[in-house]
Amino acid sequence: MTEVSFTEMKQGTKADYDLLVRLHKANAAGVADRILAMLDEMDALETGYKIDRRRHALQTATRAWRDGADEDWIIAALLHDLGDHLAPFSDGQLPAAILRPFVREQCSWCVAHHTTFQTIYYAHLIGGDPNAREAHRESPYFDDCAEFCERWDQCSFDPGYAEEPLSRFEPMLRDVFGRRPNDPEVLRPGAREPLSCSNTARAREGNAS
Repeated sequence: MTEVSFTEMKQGTKADYDLLVRLHKANAAGVADRILAMLDEMDALETGYKIDRRRHALQTATRAWRDGADEDWIIAALLHDLGDHLAPFSDGQLPAAILRPFVREQCSWCVAHHTTFQTIYYAHLIGGDPNAREAHRESPYFDDCAEFCERWDQCSFDPGYAEEPLSRFEPMLRDVFGRRPNDPEVLRPGAREPLSCSNTARAREGNAS
């Protein structure tokens, strides 16, 4: 059996849905490969910045890695702009939706809202509200998102910065997307982990490419 028997979902049999569940699991296992392909496509976007979006993603993740951040933060940093070419007016929401079943809530929340937090740097120059982030002041992750933007995101448009290659982050990405989706021990709503760890950062210094 390679396809279902029905043309309307309400007509489906157990055998039909057993097939769909099996294929869904097989497709889900390929998410990491599709994300890696999307990252490679990001260098085709013409944005006007001094570096392309792929390098920006790698620089953001590299800064997280060199700060001693944990795996959830690093992959969130790597993917935070993954939606730019598909959802340019809500880009943070798309990668956040991809990440949400697999990383700590703290990290997916910051990815979802980072574009609003970034406006503090430029909105006053284009007629926007630089204090738009204040709408989220009561979130437990407000300070984390502000730090995410300041430490890693807004400064990662530098052609002179030596970012790590994608191969540095691929094993972490595969680990994250190999987790059981929506595992409460992973999502940990309300839990906060620091963006930096000096001991881990020092340990990683000798592993730089």
